[in-house]
Amino acid sequence: MLPFTFSRATDEKSALAAGRSGARYIAGGTTLVDLMRETVEHPGAVVDINALPYRDIDLDGGRLRVGSLVRMTDLATHPGLRQAYPVLAQALELSASAQLRNMASIGGNLMQRPRCLYFRDVSAPCNRRSPGSGCGAISGLNRTHAILGASDQCVATHPSDLAVALVALDAVVIARDSRGDRRIPVGQFFRQPGSTPDHEHDLRPGELIVAVEVPAGPEMRRSGYLKVRDRQSYEFALASAAVALDVTAGVVRAARVAVGGVATVPWRLPAVEQAVIGQPVSPALWTAAAAHAADGAKPLSNNGFKLELIRRTVERQLAAVAALR
Repeated sequence: MLPFTFSRATDEKSALAAGRSGARYIAGGTTLVDLMRETVEHPGAVVDINALPYRDIDLDGGRLRVGSLVRMTDLATHPGLRQAYPVLAQALELSASAQLRNMASIGGNLMQRPRCLYFRDVSAPCNRRSPGSGCGAISGLNRTHAILGASDQCVATHPSDLAVALVALDAVVIARDSRGDRRIPVGQFFRQPGSTPDHEHDLRPGELIVAVEVPAGPEMRRSGYLKVRDRQSYEFALASAAVALDVTAGVVRAARVAVGGVATVPWRLPAVEQAVIGQPVSPALWTAAAAHAADGAKPLSNNGFKLELIRRTVERQLAAVAALR
């Protein structure tokens, strides 16, 4: 770990001032501290924002608003959330070990960096860590990497399970700076690598995530998250699916589907959604719709298996959520 200055923000004004000066925000520290130890990240200044008041979980009026400093465990175990948005509770519970969930914040979860081994090995080429150095994964060990949303600059998958569920539900990230609040649809918050893989999100310098909002809808209660991984214990997804369905009189009236573990950002599947809306539920429908889950995919040398894996993951979760009562 390289030298840095550390301070604690006592109010929002001092936190925003520190951010404008280039300081990195820290809450649970479950990602940033690891990366600083490995010298992947080396900020000159770190400011603790745990004294700020972004800790409310508000379900009034049907929609959900979650403060950015709410711990993952506290949100996952909130009784109202488990009833109104089960897909969020399940995504949180499958995200990490209990110890990490007790510390990690909602805002920090959205800001976590890639788990690519080339990104975390400072001796390896990585365009996210060192722009212009190359991407070691493209011709290297890429079994766990992306088949969707990749570029010739980066093929790292996005690590967050929660973000997949939030993208499926059309959540909004609320960012604040000295000029006020900015509402960013979560589907636009995360950036595909393109030619600038080091630009991972839409947060501007000096902005601070203060909350996440999720709209209400009849499909939110009939929802769930499925995560497929190499081992059942703490592990990142090879493929995952967040599904929410409104099924009335045996017909799908609304559908929300997003996947993780296979793309450089949490990946929405509008073709799958359109394939099921207005259709009577049946096993054949789930199979036909899930066939679109890998549309546009470009597998690498070692991860072609993800094509079939994501189709089967989506099919299984569509069927499972449709069967809920």
